[in-house]
Amino acid sequence: MYYGGDYNPEQWPEEVWKEDVRLMREAGVTVVSLGIFAWARIQEDEGAFDWEWLDRVVDLLHENGIQVNMGTATASPPPWATTKYPEMLPKDANGAIYGPGSRQHFAPTSPVYRRLAVELVRELAARYAHHPAVVMWHVNNEYGCHVNYDYSDNARDAFRVWLQTKYGTIDALNEAWGTAFWSQIYTSFDQVFPPRKAPYSLNPGGALDFKRFTSDAALELYVMERDIIRAAGATQPISTNFMGPFHPLDYWRWADEIDIITNDNYPDPNDPESFRSSAFALDLMRSLKPGVPWLLMEQSTGALSWRPSNAPKAPGQMEALSAQAIGHGADGVLFFQWRQSRRGSEKFHSAMLPQAGTQTRTWREVTRLGETLKEFPQLAPESHAKVGVVFDWENWWALAHTDQPVALDYGRLVQRWYAALHAQHVSIDLVKPTGDLSSYSLVVAPQLYLLNDAGSENLSSYVRQGGHLLVSAFTDVVDQNDAFREGGYQVGLRQVLGVTVEDFGALVAPSSDTGLRSVGDSTKGGSGIGPGQSHASVTGPFGTLRGEYFCEELRVLSADVIGTFTDGRLKGAPALTQQAYGAGRGTYLATIPDDAGMLSVTSWALAEAGVQPELSGLSPWVEVARRGDVLTLINHGTETATVRVTGENVLSGNPVNGIELEMFEWVMVRLSNKTVSGAVR
Repeated sequence: MYYGGDYNPEQWPEEVWKEDVRLMREAGVTVVSLGIFAWARIQEDEGAFDWEWLDRVVDLLHENGIQVNMGTATASPPPWATTKYPEMLPKDANGAIYGPGSRQHFAPTSPVYRRLAVELVRELAARYAHHPAVVMWHVNNEYGCHVNYDYSDNARDAFRVWLQTKYGTIDALNEAWGTAFWSQIYTSFDQVFPPRKAPYSLNPGGALDFKRFTSDAALELYVMERDIIRAAGATQPISTNFMGPFHPLDYWRWADEIDIITNDNYPDPNDPESFRSSAFALDLMRSLKPGVPWLLMEQSTGALSWRPSNAPKAPGQMEALSAQAIGHGADGVLFFQWRQSRRGSEKFHSAMLPQAGTQTRTWREVTRLGETLKEFPQLAPESHAKVGVVFDWENWWALAHTDQPVALDYGRLVQRWYAALHAQHVSIDLVKPTGDLSSYSLVVAPQLYLLNDAGSENLSSYVRQGGHLLVSAFTDVVDQNDAFREGGYQVGLRQVLGVTVEDFGALVAPSSDTGLRSVGDSTKGGSGIGPGQSHASVTGPFGTLRGEYFCEELRVLSADVIGTFTDGRLKGAPALTQQAYGAGRGTYLATIPDDAGMLSVTSWALAEAGVQPELSGLSPWVEVARRGDVLTLINHGTETATVRVTGENVLSGNPVNGIELEMFEWVMVRLSNKTVSGAVR
């Protein structure tokens, strides 16, 4: 079990390094991420490399039994580079230059940036590929985090090449984008630009392709560095740190090129429900490479420095969230950073070794966690999830376009559906529309607006073979080009669902949808059911729920109507349908429930599909995560939780026959075959 964090010795005098290593050993640190932002220290000018200081750091760590995750240092070009080559700087959609003085100030497609990065990584890899301290490689850092999209001339030129490779001819591009609309027909790829600032709405097909291109361009950078490291003879795993459900990069595509998934996770201590969004990110990382453990590459020991209010973690919360990551498949817990910076933009960002020193709660918790992880047993990576939630980046990108019936935040909506399932203590995988669905009893596909032919066939095949598919409003509307198919809506899933939408019936959007709302809170949104209708009530086998965003007008083709709208403009009309298809069932809900409604409909769907919770009778504040035959139980609530579970404590080896968990207390239990359940007092 890896334990450690980012180490930035270039920020400190050399006499501090030995003290760092002594304290690392005291804390139980086994690995550090080194050199991630050290380009300016490694290379003071073009062609002028200084490796001696880094050699001393690596050797010192190795002599003390601390392993190295070697960073390639390409995340922040030094001032000499941007001064000499200002053309490497990125631009925003308005044409403004992102200047130096921060980090990530490079255009991913800049030939100059790429040349300098190649020279740096080639020297670095040649020097450390065979060093016994190096156990892993960390390429760049948080691709796209600050410059989500680059609209520079570098991007323009590369985008044109990408489009020509994809479409072959300009006529094919015109057909895919529908450029006959608004006189946009191109006669040459040289006429195509990134979707920069324009008088009004941009072509949705072009905007979608630019997002695909952006993700691919960053991935191309990663692969470039990875291949240089491999060419130097390095055999260690190579990775880069992901950021949970990060909108600009399609991590499904990236996962195929990554040896081991690593993730940065920063739930907000100010939000009592943030452990659910954290769980979503962790399950997403596990799902990207099924059956392969991943690493928590960054988290904080306490407060951050980049939110409007940066609350510290409560006593025990850092350890609880570390256990959460392990419970969801991580085989390592690392932090940003080892020693808190005294200067710079992130000096208020907490660290393993805080500015306040070792006589602190933070240091006591850091050393206690290190001791806990020291003899941690091997855990199986599999969650054995019986529920899959469809999450698709290309759909997310398409839904972000401005011209929709109602504005939707797809990322937030999927997390709300996930939160409803998570609160019912079932194990959940995130799945792509074309992924292997054969192991799931229930698949939930929320707001899958963009669905290509391969995805619709895969979902249809899943149902034919006995699966239960729950689909909610605004799904299967457009193809991969963000264009309507011939024949109306729900063309791809029509046979499965037995319905089609005649009108989407947009409702006045809830007044605020800034994050995951408390489970059971249905107070958001307006109350009108006449003109300006803001919600639509649905009565079905789950009782009555409150729908938001859409009140779709359905044409029922072959499905059974099992729920109806009970107020508003479609009072009495079909709202919930279901039909048998092959050996399975397809269910369609013509609205998006509020949080209480999501709990109701998912509870009903779980029962329909025969999915049981990992533990019954638990408070929604108690989290349960499964790895093989081990359950991780964490109390995120303020009340003592009593859990009736029989098995063996994984860490102590002692038998377990019922436990009580205080706030942020956690335990890992290897299950026996006896009944398990839980309660809160």
